[in-house]
Amino acid sequence: MAQESHEMMQRNGQLMEQQTSTRSCGKVRMWMCLSIWFTLATLLLTDMFGASVPSAAAAGKSKTSDKVVYLSFDDGPGKHTSEVLNILRDEDVPATFYVLGEHAERMPGMIKRIVSEGHALGNHTYNHEYNELYRNFETFWQQIKRTEDIINNIVGFRPALVRAPGGTYGHFDHTYFDLLKKGGYAVMDWNVDSGDSKRRNVPASAIVARATDVPAGMSSAVVLMHDGGAHAETVKALPDIIQYYKQQGYRFEVMQASDKPVHFQVKPAVKYKVRQSPSASWIAKHVNTNAAQWIVAKPLKIELGYMTVELKPNEYRFKDQTIMVPLRSYMNKLGGSISWDQTSGTATTWWKDRIVQINPAMGTLTSKRLHNQDGLTVQAVMESREGTIWVSAGDLIEQLGAKQYTVQSKDSEWVITVEPPWTSMEHGHFYSII
Repeated sequence: MAQESHEMMQRNGQLMEQQTSTRSCGKVRMWMCLSIWFTLATLLLTDMFGASVPSAAAAGKSKTSDKVVYLSFDDGPGKHTSEVLNILRDEDVPATFYVLGEHAERMPGMIKRIVSEGHALGNHTYNHEYNELYRNFETFWQQIKRTEDIINNIVGFRPALVRAPGGTYGHFDHTYFDLLKKGGYAVMDWNVDSGDSKRRNVPASAIVARATDVPAGMSSAVVLMHDGGAHAETVKALPDIIQYYKQQGYRFEVMQASDKPVHFQVKPAVKYKVRQSPSASWIAKHVNTNAAQWIVAKPLKIELGYMTVELKPNEYRFKDQTIMVPLRSYMNKLGGSISWDQTSGTATTWWKDRIVQINPAMGTLTSKRLHNQDGLTVQAVMESREGTIWVSAGDLIEQLGAKQYTVQSKDSEWVITVEPPWTSMEHGHFYSII
């Protein structure tokens, strides 16, 4: 899984049924709850208008490491998930959580926190019962779909990442791999096992040793750990594991469905060799239509009360779990204005009585009302690409004054409705610059 995976095509979710979720804009990056852990169909980033960013800004960034580590946690959410998230937050590193549906049902707040703090979600089936999951593919599929529905009801998206309980070795045959791929899922195993589930109460020192034992010549480490069940020692080991990879020059990434899969070889156990494959009619009904929820790009509609802003599929994209818009064209669609200050390396937008200053180098948005001296500065998801500033649409909407918005995923489009409509919000005259 290379760095370029974050700039690859992502698949936009076309949900088979309308899903609705409401977001509070009090926290930065709550827009991540809209974004999806599945990826968009090919979006060409051409013909975009954006604020011109001097190339020196990009040149000033340090060279990205070729070594990547993907921290992953299975079987949660559980009693240690909060502790794990606290450590990840303090260390400022992301991770991927493969969650069980039955646990997600009991702890929806933890699922929301995982997403809101910038981590990735994967599907780890509903109940982790080997005898059910590997009896036949239909049962495995049903558990994947059940967990997928639970996650979608909580955070508004369907994860395309799947990890098999116990790993695929000795469990999957070619039917499992082939049909999951045909259904649009990306199956991920691991190549570094922390050993924290080999037995009860594995000491933290042993977990650290195993979790940092990267095979020679391997530049991409996918580390298996657990946050569900009795894994207090994993929590103790985590800071040392993170420090090791930082000291060795690794960069930390989350997994995406567009990444190159990490698979074990196919060698199903003898007891599974007699299981029957699904019928052609079952595959046609359940599998063949499933991938459509990710591979069909949909337009995005933002309803502001008195006006509606529409973005075509090639006018926005997803970065990790955040929907990104090109700043200049987005503000133009809102009816606002934007200028670029080359000296300070910042863009400034005007919309109604709101002024927002965007600093791509610092990754900050500073907003204030027109006649106020003091502004509020927040961290935001943004990046500069080929002379265009791309910024999190949710972060920007918050700084433009939205208090709450509702997200609906319909068959043919995404619809975001600002509540209360901005027509009812107190604002001054419209100001702009030429």
